[in-house]
This record gives sequence, structure tokens and C-alpha cells, in this order.
Amino acid sequence: MSQLRLLSTKLGALAARLLAAPPVQVLSCRGRSSGPPAPFPGSRSGGGSSYMEEMYFAWLENPESVHKSWDSFFRRASEEASSGPVQAWAPSVTSESKPFVSGRTKTSKLVEDHLAVQSLIRAYQIRGHHVAQLDPLGILDADLDSFVPSDLITTIDKLAFYDLREADLDKEFQLPTTTFIGGSESTLSLREIIRRLESTYCQHIGLEFMFINDVEQCQWIRQKFETPGVMQFSNEEKRTLLARLVRSMRFEDFLARKWSSEKRFGLEGCEVMIPALKTIIDKSSEMGIENVILGMPHRGRLNVLANVIRKDLEQIFCQFDPKLEAADEGSGDVKYHLGMYHERINRVTNRNIALSLVANPSHLEAVDPVVQGKTKAEQFYRGDAQGRKVMSILVHGDAAFAGQGVVYETFHLSDLPSYTTNGTVHMVVNNQVCYRRRGHNEMDEPMFTQPLMYKQIHKQVPVLKKYADKLIAEGTVTLQEFEEEIAKYDRICEEAYGRSKDKKILHIKHWLDSPWPGFFNVDGEPKSMTCPATGVPEDVLTHIGSVASSVPLEDFTIHTGLSRILRGRADMVRKRTADWALAEYMAFGSLLKEGIHVRLSGQDVERGTFSHRHHVLHDQEVDRRTCVPMNHLWPDQAPYTVCNSSLSEYGVLGFELGYAMASPNALVLWEAQFGDFHNTAQCIIDQFISTGQAKWVRHNGIVLLLPHGMEGMGPEHSSARPERFLQMSNDDSDAYPVFSEDFEVSQLYDCNWIVANCSTPASYFHILRRQILLPFRKPLIIFTPKSLLRHPEAKSSFDQMVSGTCFQRVIPEGGAAARAPGQVRRLIFCTGKVYYDLVKERSSRGLEEQVALTRLEQISPFPFDLIKQEADRYPGAELVWCQEEHKNMGYYDYISPRFMTLLGRDRPIWYVGRGPAAAPATGNRNTHLVSLQKFLDTAFNLQAFEGKTF
Repeated sequence: MSQLRLLSTKLGALAARLLAAPPVQVLSCRGRSSGPPAPFPGSRSGGGSSYMEEMYFAWLENPESVHKSWDSFFRRASEEASSGPVQAWAPSVTSESKPFVSGRTKTSKLVEDHLAVQSLIRAYQIRGHHVAQLDPLGILDADLDSFVPSDLITTIDKLAFYDLREADLDKEFQLPTTTFIGGSESTLSLREIIRRLESTYCQHIGLEFMFINDVEQCQWIRQKFETPGVMQFSNEEKRTLLARLVRSMRFEDFLARKWSSEKRFGLEGCEVMIPALKTIIDKSSEMGIENVILGMPHRGRLNVLANVIRKDLEQIFCQFDPKLEAADEGSGDVKYHLGMYHERINRVTNRNIALSLVANPSHLEAVDPVVQGKTKAEQFYRGDAQGRKVMSILVHGDAAFAGQGVVYETFHLSDLPSYTTNGTVHMVVNNQVCYRRRGHNEMDEPMFTQPLMYKQIHKQVPVLKKYADKLIAEGTVTLQEFEEEIAKYDRICEEAYGRSKDKKILHIKHWLDSPWPGFFNVDGEPKSMTCPATGVPEDVLTHIGSVASSVPLEDFTIHTGLSRILRGRADMVRKRTADWALAEYMAFGSLLKEGIHVRLSGQDVERGTFSHRHHVLHDQEVDRRTCVPMNHLWPDQAPYTVCNSSLSEYGVLGFELGYAMASPNALVLWEAQFGDFHNTAQCIIDQFISTGQAKWVRHNGIVLLLPHGMEGMGPEHSSARPERFLQMSNDDSDAYPVFSEDFEVSQLYDCNWIVANCSTPASYFHILRRQILLPFRKPLIIFTPKSLLRHPEAKSSFDQMVSGTCFQRVIPEGGAAARAPGQVRRLIFCTGKVYYDLVKERSSRGLEEQVALTRLEQISPFPFDLIKQEADRYPGAELVWCQEEHKNMGYYDYISPRFMTLLGRDRPIWYVGRGPAAAPATGNRNTHLVSLQKFLDTAFNLQAFEGKTF
């Protein structure tokens, strides 16, 4: 018993000494996080004597109550302690702050050496990548950190850092549970431990992972890389890798030979990316993945299309023909931006797999959230809640990955409900590990700015030759087999090149990344050019209204303020009217009844920025208990998803765009907290939403809800910048249209997007339903109201939403002026909220018979036919466009030339509104009201334009 007490004393003193040691001691964590704690003696952060004693006394009582590593450690330490006299010792520190102990017992030496070896193992896990051989050019010291950590055993003398000696190299040491270098062995010699650590962490793969706080994740990584033999390939795997390298490299060589002066953003210098991607896909298929969605920049895209997606080579080669005519309408895009969808058999697993490479612009990393959204949608439609059937792969450039903020916006979605895709494989092409043999592109001369680097690059032996020589030398393949593999693929390329010469017309639709089987006809055209009425039976409206004004769950306590809102909804239903929130509820609910999935996303959309929506109810008594009444409408309805996003516009709008790509049978909406916040997502709007169909023949029905209105709230919360959307609308202001029976639908089909500013809940109801009932899909931009959400006049009767009714692109005057059009002196056209200001002012001046008000609910494409009807109805009236926005903003610059095309200079369209300004709105309430009254005075001053020249 005395021996055990002495051992306990020694262990406790040793732990105390180790904890009290200066920062450079072996157990210190220097420079960076040391990762999760390891359950081996002395490795507990903040552990020390109390922890060791706790383990020791537990072991005394019952050896099976502690981990087997502790059991082994204490048994050996006990045996050593009992074999010799006990010697007292005390901590002592050398001038170099290294531990030194005189007169140590065998027990204390054993304990210290084991702890030292464990710390050595940990040092390699944390900092081994600092000495990994990652630079193929041998110029690492030129511009990168060449720091060599002092706790890595790069020379024998560094053993002294751990108070070990060369004589200790052949001693056996117990391995901790935080390493897998032993494989099936529980002990190794120090020499072998160092060799295996160097083999794992200091060769051509650098691992930096110990900052991860999740112990299981760290263990997984350690097991995958440290286990002996884990990096050894079978001969069959080596031959497969060689064949894939042949295809990767010879494809680039072929393009370089045939089109030496063409930009193609080749993969030279990183050809191994192709076999890496194919191996990831092979393994994913083996684990049950059926659909892989990829996003990547332009570098290497053609190679990925050819050798990963397996796009027909002749369709790639014909893209280089400058005489090729485009068969599809729109602009098309350069070949290294195009996408592709392909279903094929994975040759390794013999299973079906669908591969989709998403088209994207030159804007680096912009495609990241789009890929995630499409992946999420595919998982949703398959019921793949755990991501076991659908996965995404994102390929990044190193500089873009570090520098582009959308990367981090996308990462922020990774664990959010309704946004997570359960993980993504990220492949970063690191140009300090790989290199670009030809610079940024084939037309670039990198020697201008990087002469020394490119001298080294020009000396590099291609990776294919290096690997082939290695396999030939070891007898895995013969030189003849290698040359035959090259000749085989070269022949494939030449034959495809011959066929490509027969191509006379380029079909961009053959490069579609998100096909919708069955939605269009076989030629990719709409099955009809008509749109049915968008109204619904009144009993459907009443039922939805009833659910919207109630709590479908029992024993669910809602907020008293919300009870008042629900009572107000019930009262509207009884009166057969709907405000904005209820009309939205009815549009969504009726689509859900018809089997259309609805998804609403954005910041605070569950409640609504203006506390008007309340689609998610929260129990006031039970934490996190919620109810979504919209999912309790009908037993067999489609699901409704409403989800508060992260505080992001760029990433989230890209995500929703990708979600909307997956299926035409879903209404996907993104709501900005305030309309002008969309400008932080301008890249998605400009490069994907506005131009996506023209560039990539990709239809998309995403809806943007942008709260808009001049209400004295300041420059940042007023304008959704309608002028920007209208400027990018593609309808021709100078072309006088032909008014056919299908003019409305044809005009919608020809446009790049639809821009609307609804003035009534009924209009909002119908335009949302029309978005799905159209035989094609177009993005829809709606400038939604703020004050109108609760305006007593901004309500619609059920009569305006029942069966047989539809969306009105233009709402004509319906009052006294319409009954006597010949007496009307002024016809004011407007859109949105300003209509209610005009109605109030007209009434106060008693001008209902002399001034007519006509509202444009749909601004673009411009409703030429209905505007002409309205203008012709009031032949003696002066035409005015009135808007609350400043003259250089809003709608006037868009509508003015179209009015001129339609009516000529004989009937000019005069402007009434605020004057030009730099800021969208004033921050001063009084200034706002004064400017409002000023333009209202002008609007109803019937002599305002007398004597003026247009």
C-alpha cells in the first residue's frame, strides 16, 4: 500500500510540475489552437494533478473503471515504482526554460517520456503541415512562410525539446487513443512513431485540422490519414487513376493543338483535379448518392464537362467554330461559362447517377449559393432530409475562396433550418500547391509579372509523365499499355473533332443545367400560349381565410396582440374582403391546394418585417413550440415552407434562385427586409435573374418581394430602385407592337422578367397565382407596400378574386370620370401607393369628373394595348405620369419613350413628381410632406402645363 501511496504522490507532483512549467514546455500549446483534448495522461487541457489523481484512485478501486490506456499506464508505472528506491525530486528549469530533473526515478522518467511522446504526436497533428512538401516549384521561400516549428523532430538534436535522447529512439511507447498510426499495434518505438508521423503529416499532403472543436470529426480525419497503408492503392486503382489522368491531360493538349489562340481557361498544372472529382463521385455513388450538383469557376470547366459530366466532345469542340450560328434566342454565353445536366451509369459502381454542372458568370464564387439552393430543392422533392441521395460539390480558386464574401454568406446557411444541405464537398484549387502552366488564360503572358515562377513552371515535368514513369518502373503498367491508352483517347478526340465540323447550328438548350421534363414540349417550347383565369371558388377563399384567422392546434397559447390580428382577419372574411396579408395567404393557400409547393424566404419573413404576416405562430407558454397554419389547410395539400434567413441578401437570394431552378411546380419567393437591400445581391440579379434565360436558356420563376414607398423613412428604407429593374427590361421602347389575341401572354414570354407594383390586394393575389399558371416561367419583381398593409382603403372584395377573375395589368378609372370621359381634362397614369394619395387629393378638390386616374399594375413588359385603350377613351384629356419617386428614379424614364411610341408627340406624357435628386428620399419628415404636397398641387393644377413645350 505504501508503494501505491508513493506512486500517487509522484504522479501528483509530476502533474503539478508540468502545469507550472514555462510556456515553451512540452505540454504548452504554442502559436495556435491545439484542438480537442485527448483522453491520455497529461493531455487534458486544464488537467493536471487533480485529474491524474482522480484517474489513479479510480484505477486503484477498479482498474476496469478507467480507459484501457490509463490501466496500462498505471500498471507499468506501478511495476517500475516497485522495482527501485523512491527518490525525491523537485521541479527545476534550465536557462532555456526546458524541463530538467535530477535524480529522477524510473517511474517519473516513464511518466515524463510517455507524456513527451504524446505531446510529440500532438505537435505533428497540429503543425506538421508547416514542413509538408507542398510546393512543386521549389520556390516556397520566395513569398510564403518557411517557418519550421521547433517541436517537430526534423533533426535528432530536437529530441532534447522533449527531454528525450537518441537512446530513446528504440524504446517502445504506449500510443494514446488520439492517434491511429499504430494500426492494430498499441505500442511502437519512438523511431517508428516519428517515421509514421512524418509519413502522414510531412509529405505531399498538408493537414490543418486540430482547430476543429468536434472530437469525432478530428478522430475521423486522423483515422483517414494516419492508419497505416491507408494511402496505398491497388494496382487496379492505379491503372484507373492513370487512365483518368490521360483523359484529363490529353484533352487539354488536344484543345491547345487545335485552337492555340483561343481562350479556354485550361486545367494545365492541376490536371489531377479530374481524377479527384471522379473519385469523389465514385465514392458518393457507392454510398447511395444519386444526384451530384457541381459549381465551379471557368478554369477547367471544359475538362470537367468532357471527362466528369461526359458531355459529347463534338458539342464542346464545335463551340470553337466562329461560323457556328445560334439556334436559340438570346445572347448565349462563352463556352467556359456553360452548364450541363447528364444522367449516366457510374462505371465503377454500375449505378445510375445524375450530374449537373451549374452555369455561372465570370463573377467568382457567385454560383456557390445557387448550387446550394438547387441541392436543397432536389433533396426536398426526394424527401432526402439527411442528404443521402443528393449532394453538392463546389470547386474554388484559392484567392477567390479567401477573398469573396459570398463564400462566407453561403457557409452561414449550412446549419440553418430549411437551408442546410447536410454538407458539401469543397475542392479548393490552391495555386501554391498546384500551378497554372499558362497563366490566367491562354492569351495571358505570365512572364510579365512572374518571371522566376514561370521559369520554374516551364521546367516542370507534367504530372502524367511522372505518374506513368512511376507505374512503369514498379511494373503496374507497361510502356506499351500506357501509349495505347494515350492513342485510344487521342483517337476519340479526333473522331469527335471530325463530327464537330458537321455542326452548323449551336443549340444552347443542349447545355441546360436544370431541365424540367414534361413541362415544355419536345422542342423546349411552351405547350400553349394561354393563361387560365387566376381566380378561385369563393368557398376556397373562405376556408383559407378561416384557417388564417385561427390556431389549428389545441392547447396553443398565442400572444394577445396576435389574437387581435386574427380576430380582424375573421371579421374581414365575414365581410368578404381581404387586406394585403390575407390576400397573400389566399394566393399561397390556393396554390398549395393545387399541389404547388410554396417557399417564402428572407429576413423576418415568418412574422413579416412590418408584423403583418404571422405565418408562424409561437406558443407563449412552451418554448420553441410553433405552428404553421398554412400547413393545416387540406390533408393532401403541398407543403409550405416559410423560413427566416441569415442576415444576408447575396447568399440567400442566390440560394432561392437555385431552389427555383429545380422545378417549375413551385412558387419560390424571396422578400427583402426593405426593398433597397436587394442591392447587396446585385450580382445575383444582374448575372443570373435578369440574364439567365438569354445566356443559358434557363427559365426561372423566382419572385422578389421588395417593400417600396416614399413615406418619410429616410434614404435607405424608401426606394426599391425600380428604375434599375426597368432599365434591364428587354422590351423595345421604340417598337410599336402588333396587338394579337395572345398579345398579353406572348409579351410575357418574350420578356426577360416581369416588373409590377400592385395597388390592391386582389392584384397581388392574382399576379402570384399567374406566376404558376403561365405555361412558362419568368422572374417576377414586385414592389410591395408598407403603409398600404394597414390602409383602410387598400382592401379587396372576394368578388375581385373568385372564379373567372384574373390579374389586371392596368386598372382603369371606375368613378365619375369614366362615366363621362368626354368631360375629363386630365388623365393621370400612376402605379402603386401614390394612387391613394391622388384619390384623397382629388376628392378634397372635387375634381372626380375632370381628372381620371389609371393604375399600371404591371409596368414591364409595358401594357401597350391597355394604355392605348385608356388614352383613346379620354381623347380630350391631357396625359400625365405621376410618381412619388424622384424624376431620375422610379418609372418615368421607362414609361415616357413607350408613351411616345404609342401616341406620338401630339399627346405628350407630362411628368409630375419629385425633382431629380442624388438620394432616393429625404430623412426629414417635414421635407417629405412638403414635397408630397407640392407634386399633388401640380397634379391637380389643370393649368400647370399651359404654354409649355414638351
